[in-house]
Amino acid sequence: HVQLVESGGGLVQPGGSLTLSCDASGYRISSNCMGWFRLPPGKELEGVAAIYTSGGEKYYADSVKGRFTISRDYNKNMVYLQIFSLKPEGSALYYCAAKRSTCWDSWTRWREYQYWGQGTQVTVS
Repeated sequence: HVQLVESGGGLVQPGGSLTLSCDASGYRISSNCMGWFRLPPGKELEGVAAIYTSGGEKYYADSVKGRFTISRDYNKNMVYLQIFSLKPEGSALYYCAAKRSTCWDSWTRWREYQYWGQGTQVTVS
């Protein structure tokens, strides 16, 4: 049973920083596109970042470029999202997701991801 578990969310002031973690225990993240998505209140699910675990290619939404950094740790089977300079519009439920393919040109298509975590809440206020 594949389980992705996000952690690291919380309440942070505007301009603050957080690091979100995605624990993919029981699942080999190699050769996967690992994505981070967020669901702001009253809005649609939005892809914010993704990483192809084997090649290390990283992808970011224009709205977060320069402020978000995605990374992975093979040994720990973990994926991280560092968030800097948080804005109030960054308040959302953040999800980690995995799909067994590359990220190229399709990383924002949430329907293509096979596995999802339960999400971790980030509130900027």
